[in-house]
Amino acid sequence: MSGFLPINREDMKREGIVQLDFVYVIGDAYVDHPSFGHAVISRVLQAHGYQVGIIAQPDWKNPDSIAVLGRPRLGFLVTAGNMDSMVNHYSVSKKRRGTDAYSPGGVMGKRPDYATVVYCQLIRRVYQDIPIIIGGIEASLRRLGHYDYWSKKVRRSILLEAGADLISYGMGERSIVEIADALASGIAVSDLTFIDGTVFQTKDRELASWDALQLPSFDQIRMDKTAYARSFYMQYCNTDPFSGKRLYETYKRGVYVVQNPPAKPLNQMEMDDVYELPYMRTYHPSYQAAGGVPAISEVKFSLVSSRGCFGGCNFCALTFHQGRIIQARSHDSILKEAKQFLKDPDFKGYIHDVGGPTANFRHPACKKQLTKGACPSRQCLFPAPCKQLDADHSDYLELLRKLRQLEGVKKVFIRSGIRFDYLIYEKDQKFLRELCTHHVSGQLKIAPEHISDAVLKRMGKPSAEVYRNFVQAYERMNRKIGKEQYLVPYLMSSHPGSTLKEAVELAEFLRDMGYAPQQVQDFYPTPSTISTCMYYTGLDPRTMKPVYVADDPHEKAMQRALIQYRNPKNAQLVREALVQAGRTDLIGNGKKCLIRDQETSSGRSRKPHGRGTR
Repeated sequence: MSGFLPINREDMKREGIVQLDFVYVIGDAYVDHPSFGHAVISRVLQAHGYQVGIIAQPDWKNPDSIAVLGRPRLGFLVTAGNMDSMVNHYSVSKKRRGTDAYSPGGVMGKRPDYATVVYCQLIRRVYQDIPIIIGGIEASLRRLGHYDYWSKKVRRSILLEAGADLISYGMGERSIVEIADALASGIAVSDLTFIDGTVFQTKDRELASWDALQLPSFDQIRMDKTAYARSFYMQYCNTDPFSGKRLYETYKRGVYVVQNPPAKPLNQMEMDDVYELPYMRTYHPSYQAAGGVPAISEVKFSLVSSRGCFGGCNFCALTFHQGRIIQARSHDSILKEAKQFLKDPDFKGYIHDVGGPTANFRHPACKKQLTKGACPSRQCLFPAPCKQLDADHSDYLELLRKLRQLEGVKKVFIRSGIRFDYLIYEKDQKFLRELCTHHVSGQLKIAPEHISDAVLKRMGKPSAEVYRNFVQAYERMNRKIGKEQYLVPYLMSSHPGSTLKEAVELAEFLRDMGYAPQQVQDFYPTPSTISTCMYYTGLDPRTMKPVYVADDPHEKAMQRALIQYRNPKNAQLVREALVQAGRTDLIGNGKKCLIRDQETSSGRSRKPHGRGTR
């Protein structure tokens, strides 16, 4: 089969397909590009001989929309899309977003809230007994009982809420093929209890508990935040494919949700195979009239060189989804993809990115990870770099040099994020020199996130001193090569552990460094992160000690305003925050003051609200 996968009966007829093996229901528009999970999974299945059709963004109010390709032979696959549907729809303040980059023309409202659940319920109305396998980021991060920020409650495993048969969690290439082969051989979906990287439900306690760790029951984590924190940390310590154990969670009426260990990472040849499948590398032509799909613009001329991240930021869910072991493509595979860009009339000579979750991670953190996995309860970079850490950019440097030498390539950018602490742990400065010389266009975006060590500790980020050392090294290197280039730091307000005291500390740092951030990200409690566990429980699950949580909207507004204290619109909030923090010394006309007296008007202060203690 060539071209796009079938989206209607006419496509099936043209390809000579009487019945599809799988119908893939997706919350995004259909984009056949390896940066889109549905494209990867469908092409992997196709490569293994299965026929897959796509139903993109069906009308969830109309059962007929789920039947346009007929009943599949083996089952339905369902994903909400490249983002959790609730993050896609709502800002951290729970306001509806105005656009959706994953929908035709950027139009919002093409998918429902909790899309995975709604799509599965729609399928069950039409095909009651057909196997349903769910995957993607929404299903992967909600695979067991979890706190849901938008409904403010602990929700059941999405497997139960959706009425699905299996979750294929993580990246899914291994598990989806095993599932397909098993179903094709005649094994019932209810008997697929043995596949790594999957979650299933059963009423057989012996099956659930075999060689497994028992998590606190759903009723326990729903009623007791301490139990929730304990359960979360048990899950966190079992996310490694080499050391992770089976886990099971008990529900009412004798139902058990069982998580098998994560699937093993792909080797380099397997990674190359995935990215060299016959993707069309763009959105389906049916979206042309609507203006296309905006999300393609960021990835069309970008190269995925690796997946996985051993950075271990507590507010990031990558540990639960891609894992901590780096999986990298070969140089030949990446160069082959780059050469395809040269044939595209829209390519202007600029490769937008070469990276992954963290661009400068191209190999496992240490040799041990190749055979024994990542340490269950220790971090590679936090609170200090592990003695076994292999901080080496030589392979990444070689790759970037090869890409720069391609005829027709003018510039190779790195936009997917540089881990600055890993960079400065390297003994020589070859990568920093080449980064500044060839891969920065005036500004380098990095993510210190905060500057207070008390908050950084809760974030799992390196100390402020490490960031200051990087700033100095970056400035020295740019002076050395004769370039005037700047840093753009990403910062986060209201992360667990941040009181007004730490927010003021961050504002003072910005004052001294001369930074004036245009954008600030409030901490967003998304499923399956340590930080979200802290937000909900007021406990650090690693130590079970209390953590201060700013959950009052007014206090969060003050913390955000302090980061942008130069904005006159924030003057009153900044003044109120400084008064409450006991830092009125920063109000006035002195050089160190954040705001001047005449910029504010007097007003009654409100007491701060929050949970937990410091």
